[in-house]
Amino acid sequence: MKAIMVLGTTSHAGKSLLTAAICRMLSRRGWRVAPFKGQNMALNAYVTPNGGEIGYAQAVQAWAAGVVPWVEMNPILLKPQGDMTSQVIIKGKYVGRVSASDYYEQYFDVGWRAIEESLQHLSTEFDLLVCEGAGSPAEINLKHRDLTNMRVAKHLNASAILVVDIDRGGAFAHVVGTLELLEPDERALIKGVVINKFRGQRSLLEPGIKWLEERTGIPVIGVIPYLEHIYPAEDSLDLLDRRVVKSNPELNVSVIRLPRISNFTDFDPLESEPTVTVKYLSPKQDLGHPDAVIIPGTKTTIPDLLIMQKSGMAEAIQHYAAAGGTVLGICGGYQILGQMIADPEGIEGQAGRYQGLNLLPIKTVITGQKIARQRQVTSNYPQMGLPVVGFEIHQGRSRTEIQGVDPQAYHLLFDDANLGLVDSCLSVWGTYLHGIFDNGPWRRAWLNRLRQQRGLKSLPTGVANYREQREGILDSLAVEVERHLDLTAFLS
Repeated sequence: MKAIMVLGTTSHAGKSLLTAAICRMLSRRGWRVAPFKGQNMALNAYVTPNGGEIGYAQAVQAWAAGVVPWVEMNPILLKPQGDMTSQVIIKGKYVGRVSASDYYEQYFDVGWRAIEESLQHLSTEFDLLVCEGAGSPAEINLKHRDLTNMRVAKHLNASAILVVDIDRGGAFAHVVGTLELLEPDERALIKGVVINKFRGQRSLLEPGIKWLEERTGIPVIGVIPYLEHIYPAEDSLDLLDRRVVKSNPELNVSVIRLPRISNFTDFDPLESEPTVTVKYLSPKQDLGHPDAVIIPGTKTTIPDLLIMQKSGMAEAIQHYAAAGGTVLGICGGYQILGQMIADPEGIEGQAGRYQGLNLLPIKTVITGQKIARQRQVTSNYPQMGLPVVGFEIHQGRSRTEIQGVDPQAYHLLFDDANLGLVDSCLSVWGTYLHGIFDNGPWRRAWLNRLRQQRGLKSLPTGVANYREQREGILDSLAVEVERHLDLTAFLS
């Protein structure tokens, strides 16, 4: 099977974006193409139709390729928990939690077998793989146990592209230094260099390109401008770089940037709304007076709850809700809004029972068994009968605590009682459903509730789901990248 490998000189060089663009470019040319990333460390995850977890970026790359996401496209997913441990997901299934120091001793051989099996399976279905590396392929202290970069490239005899982020500076040094640290057989696989995130006049860059090609003997096959397309990030560091400025925002939504925030891709559809500004707030920042506050998913609910309580953010949200403010909790954020979270087995750290924000009448028990599945449900609120699709990923089990609670004070958010609640004032919302804002009519109905409170005219709710907008984004991305990238030598 033919394969192209996209490597980066550093993290955040643009590998994920370029992989998605190439998948869409080749799919449009008629190739049966699929993405692949042997091992990914990320907190943004997606659940495939068969209930397996993969990195969300690989799901987007699959959609870019025009195919359904499979677990084989990301056979190893590591989900860091913030205490030098990670959840280990192999071929879509949770297999345990392990410390960084023990991971390779326990999972290296198992992981490589999963990678080989996945590549074999993909080879029976696709003409070409576009493989993404991780970080840098030249980390000399890690190369002997690297499951993602040159080991995969050599296994596939893939033609490799080396991507460098010129916006951060030092691009030529990064390229030359990376190539110098590769073994001769590894360097021989590098067939082209891509300079990414370029701002300025191409003519001023030409002398550097000429020098680089003469110095390395490898052609520069693309100079890609800095693209402002909305694209899912691999980790929460990206949230620090977002500088989206809208000309006429009418609603302000604050998302609490928890230390272990996960699946913040849930909010990409909100950010795509022209009249909505999404701001990510550290728990230490002042909450202010936004139109809505969202407590997002988190990899470890209890430690992030404790940080919210210690920082004063928990109390600020309680006061905000008491004054009639709108609060939405998703997954771990839903658990935080409840009365109590118990962790009898110490899965998230120290075993015990912890007081939640007491804004919803639920109690949660953290368990070792993980729920990961796609869902199709029907909404009760904010509008009855809307079809809603999404997915669950969580280890907690929540039950409604009805004792001492007015049965008319809270309502089921969907036709499935396990997926969420809303209070009778439609101010405090909670759900286990990731991807809820992808559903255009539901998103608009929820936003219209906020707009009514501001005295603003309602937006039309008969809009397409975000996946259709995402298709347009991927098409635009592919068209723009194709203008600046020459893959002729890779496809001959």
